[in-house]
Amino acid sequence: MPDWSYRTLFRPLLFRLPARAARSLALGLFGAVGRMPGGAVVIKTLGHQEPSPLLETGWSATPVGLSGIVDPAGVARRGLARLGFGFMEIGPVTALPVESRQPIGLDAAAEQLWFPEPYENEGFNRVMAKLANPGHSLPQYVRVAPMPGLEPERTEPLTLLMMQELIFAGAAGFYVDALPPGWDLESSGRALSGVADWMEQREAELRRPLFLHVAPDIEGERLVGLLQKIDRTKWKGVVIGGGLRSDGGRTEHEEPSDGGALENGEQAGGRAVGHEEQSGGGALENGEQAGGRAVGHEEQSGGGKVEGACGKEPALATLRTVRQHGLPDWIVKAGSGVHEPQDAVDFMRAGADAVLLGSGFVFAGPGLPKRVNDAIQQERLQAVPEMPPPSFWRNWGWIWLLGIAMIAGGLAAWFIAGTTVLLPYDEDYLGMTGERLTAFNEHLLHFMSHDRITLAGTMLSLGILYYRLARYGIGQGRHWARTAVTISCAVGFPSFFLYLGYGYFDPLHAAAAILLLPMFLLSLRGNPDRPYRGTVSLANDRQWKRAMWGQLCFVALGIALAIGGLTIAGVGVTRVFVPSDLAFLGIGAAELDAFNPRLISLIAHDRAGFGGALFADALALLVTALWGIQKGERWLWPTLLFGGAPAFIAALSIHFHIGYTDFVHLLPAWFAFALYVTGLYLLYPYLRARS
Repeated sequence: MPDWSYRTLFRPLLFRLPARAARSLALGLFGAVGRMPGGAVVIKTLGHQEPSPLLETGWSATPVGLSGIVDPAGVARRGLARLGFGFMEIGPVTALPVESRQPIGLDAAAEQLWFPEPYENEGFNRVMAKLANPGHSLPQYVRVAPMPGLEPERTEPLTLLMMQELIFAGAAGFYVDALPPGWDLESSGRALSGVADWMEQREAELRRPLFLHVAPDIEGERLVGLLQKIDRTKWKGVVIGGGLRSDGGRTEHEEPSDGGALENGEQAGGRAVGHEEQSGGGALENGEQAGGRAVGHEEQSGGGKVEGACGKEPALATLRTVRQHGLPDWIVKAGSGVHEPQDAVDFMRAGADAVLLGSGFVFAGPGLPKRVNDAIQQERLQAVPEMPPPSFWRNWGWIWLLGIAMIAGGLAAWFIAGTTVLLPYDEDYLGMTGERLTAFNEHLLHFMSHDRITLAGTMLSLGILYYRLARYGIGQGRHWARTAVTISCAVGFPSFFLYLGYGYFDPLHAAAAILLLPMFLLSLRGNPDRPYRGTVSLANDRQWKRAMWGQLCFVALGIALAIGGLTIAGVGVTRVFVPSDLAFLGIGAAELDAFNPRLISLIAHDRAGFGGALFADALALLVTALWGIQKGERWLWPTLLFGGAPAFIAALSIHFHIGYTDFVHLLPAWFAFALYVTGLYLLYPYLRARS
């Protein structure tokens, strides 16, 4: 689910479902992709999320983390870990499961989620099992919370027991709820001090960093009072996360049920679950250990918590309080109200070291981690001197020359296909002239011309793409541009052998391939990528949302052209003709073969060559559409315009020129053209935006 599909197709559908059902469906499907063979490649291909070394924090690859509210059951963490996150929050985790049947409220207009309080979780044992087998390499920080309603003095031993087991399961650190509901400052201070003392007494290899976890809307005076009651040197920092207090606040369209308490822990909206119902065992196998028991949410008071854009300002205020009264070397992570890259930038400028994405991930889309990474990287690049421009001959100049050569070849091929159609060696191969072919069938040369002109137009488009990707992409150190050209060339040059599928060897094409191949090989020499210093998208504004539709159009176009190229190449080396071809010619394949046994081989050579070139063109376009769409990349819009125009002009004009206007035959071309024009229209404001 990249943003161009999530914002345009999936989010509108998911938001029509109840929030719980939508979450289960989305995470279930995404988790299935992450677990399947090759799933990591699929996610990487669609998102291109590799973080820059500039984002390294010393404790994670990026300062962007995944909040525990996104995937509380851990069904999709393997896939989510590949979206550009640097670390994960797991939890909150309680000793026993906390369940609820109350609906999760969703207000799309206000970008708010309402969760029952306390937050649901599967309980310690199940969390521990998943923590030990994560399927990814990101550090996992566990947020530990007390059992709802359990007295503070009975909570500490249970918390320490959980933490001991979680350390062995692979926890990278702990977020400890600092002021649970109903606890006073004295109780919280004693409990936190007990946890910190216990961790300090652990062997060095078993110690883990501790973070205070505080709500974004905690009163400043209460927070300062808590900080004064603990030894701050024993804590690594603070996490500002969770939702805002809500006195039963729900969205208008989802009201939780009010049912009263029933016997045996059953509730109208939730249920109590003894820990013995869980499978997997663990350190806490008895539902009554340390006085704890699982609860349904209706046993709690106070309504719920609101997670959303509304959490940003309270979290910023809390961040300023932490920076004023905490230690200078504390790591502070902000996990409330980050819904667009600008929010993350605001938190980092206010003193945060990292951000966690929760409700913003739901509303903005799966591309938000990458967009936040890009925005943070832009901030850090201001202190990094710009690298010298790469050498023309060292790398990008060879692709530039390759593009120029293909443009020249495309123009020459178009001229020949529009005049004589056949070259002297074509006539030698057939043993007859073009006039003889026309005398046999008046449409035959026109048909061959239509194949060769569409090939010429595709060569022109591909040459323009290579030329501009080299000059403005590879020449500026864009990794995605180099990848686009490399993949395209890697399939384009081998497609030469498709010409041999019917036994026809084209000396001119062979000479061109021999001349151009060294240019491609020389371009593969090492040339380090350079960090992107252009404009980045900081807001989920109308321009960005419109661009997601434009990107979807070009991704669909790239996929459609790739399928078309493979189909045409396949037809070219097998049956050569489709029914509409023979209808236009007014003659059957057997009659053509009887007239000249070498004629079909020559036509097959044209078709297979066109299919291979179209496939190479499609891959260059597809990689560009997937990875290259970035706000303010002004050079890219003309690249898409002029890189597509020759192919469409050639394909459509020649069909009308020769009278080959079969509706079904041209329908794929018109569909592709509609995607092309629509995509250009939608992307124009975004790509042409000035810094």
